[in-house]
Amino acid sequence: MPRRMGRSKGTEIMFTTNVGGIDRILRIVVGLALLVWFFVDQGTGFWHFAKLIGIVPLLTGVFSTCPLYSILGVSTCPMKA
Repeated sequence: MPRRMGRSKGTEIMFTTNVGGIDRILRIVVGLALLVWFFVDQGTGFWHFAKLIGIVPLLTGVFSTCPLYSILGVSTCPMKA
């Protein structure tokens, strides 16, 4: 189901919901775990900041849309009858 996310010069920006239930929960849990690990672990260097990638699965889980899934034509949402 497309969702309206805003307007850009008179056109609507639409995102298709393509992330299903279990996929969505896993993305949110993994994203939060990586971000918590980033803030709890006071390390330095590349691998410490690489944990910020947790923002991506967190946002794709929260908004139920994945740009990569859209490009590849994949959807983990249940099919409607």
